Amino acid sequence: MSPIHHTLDYVELGATDLPATKAFYEQAFGWQFTDYGPEYAGVRAPDGTGEVGGLSAMTQPSTGGPLVLLYSEDVDASVAAVTTAGGRVLQEPYVFPGGRRFHFADPSGNELGVWGPA
Repeated sequence: MSPIHHTLDYVELGATDLPATKAFYEQAFGWQFTDYGPEYAGVRAPDGTGEVGGLSAMTQPSTGGPLVLLYSEDVDASVAAVTTAGGRVLQEPYVFPGGRRFHFADPSGNELGVWGPA
């Protein structure tokens, strides 16, 4: 996938414990990583061509800023996957005009959301 002018291209999350944060996203969402040393891991694109983001032990986790939303075909299954992998649900699933969504915190404290069909 080639970059497209003025579109979101890459999302980087801070990680207080890089191995634990990687393990969480691997278990909860099936993400795969490219390691670039002990302080950074790139998130591989779902189709295997390039990367869509990264986890950085050099950056502090954040909450209250822009909210990254992941898509799920089954929001309830994603809630279960997040909790099983060690994440904390911050907002239980709720209905909004585009479907349903919930918010969670990863092991480093980053807040993300997951949305899907109603």
